[in-house]
Amino acid sequence: MPVQRKLKMGIIGGGPGSFIGPVHYKAAILDNKVELVAGAFSRDEVKSKKTGRQLFLNPRRVYHNFADMLENEKILPKGERIDFVTIATPNDSHFAISIEALKAGFHVMCEKPMTVTVEEARELQEVVRSTGKIFALMHNYTGYPMVKLARDLVRKGKLGEVRKVVVQYPQGRHKKPLEHLKSRKSGGIEDIGTHAENLAEYVSGLRISEVCADLQILEEEPKLDYDGNCLLRFTNGAHGIIHFSKIAMGEENNLAIWVYGSNKSIEWRQERPNILKIYEPDSPVQIWRRGNDYISKISTAAARASRLPGGHPEAFLEAFANIYHNFCDTIIQLSAGREANAVTNDFPKVSDGLRGMLFVETVIKSAGSSEKWTKMPEK
Repeated sequence: MPVQRKLKMGIIGGGPGSFIGPVHYKAAILDNKVELVAGAFSRDEVKSKKTGRQLFLNPRRVYHNFADMLENEKILPKGERIDFVTIATPNDSHFAISIEALKAGFHVMCEKPMTVTVEEARELQEVVRSTGKIFALMHNYTGYPMVKLARDLVRKGKLGEVRKVVVQYPQGRHKKPLEHLKSRKSGGIEDIGTHAENLAEYVSGLRISEVCADLQILEEEPKLDYDGNCLLRFTNGAHGIIHFSKIAMGEENNLAIWVYGSNKSIEWRQERPNILKIYEPDSPVQIWRRGNDYISKISTAAARASRLPGGHPEAFLEAFANIYHNFCDTIIQLSAGREANAVTNDFPKVSDGLRGMLFVETVIKSAGSSEKWTKMPEK
């Protein structure tokens, strides 16, 4: 029998001062399929309890650390214990927590990057396979309706043959970006470069095969990259570019993608997420808007990801919610012994996390090499 109740969520991270944790639990409950019932919000017990009180959680289910949460939750009766764990902690802890949560019997929603190394990503992929649990990776930009529309236009051959893919991700809103980078202990390639890689492969339907990269890296410890430019080759022979930066002063979150085909081209910008621009030779620029009936005729996924009629903007939080929507429906279908359909199963998985780590490893290798092109492993 499928689950006949709201799924119960436990979150690790997201305490006072966290940006991404509250986004997760707000987005998770948007479609009324999830309730937050437990959390280990901070390594600081006082802070964790404070967040629990603010969220009106049962004090007995507000934990000091993730190990306590997993140990205590798994012995609760079925239907009372959490169904899945959301991991919203610093990047270098994602791997260990994911492994323990899966082995404890819980499905996992993990912030990106999934791991720190390729070896960790491969090990995690094997644990996901052996446990049979659902693992989702929060590449939230794939949750936007117009990104799904772009992907489906490419998939249906509307653009013709894909010839070039360009993705940019410049940020520069912090007055002291390098100090901010150090505090996060994560380089630009892991933090935003993996988003660009994931978006390029998701929308184009192609896989990156070779990279020629140049990185700017901090001279002092920790040795973190903060700006990168990558030439790409894809498996079908298409070429591409990814550039990302944490020092593009004045930029906020200017993620954008262009896919150039033999018949048409498309452009999507994260800061204007409700529109998709379509370019054709000798024709005016077309602007397609989220929430209109003509979208649903082309993309079931884009229609499912839209909640409001056209003219009522949806954006960042809803994109997170769309990943949760599909993740939770897949858990519900699994509980009924059924496989998720293609639309429901449309969320980033452990394989996408491995692709991200392979990209990071290849970019770093390329940047330190005298060779023009560095091959990116398939898996």
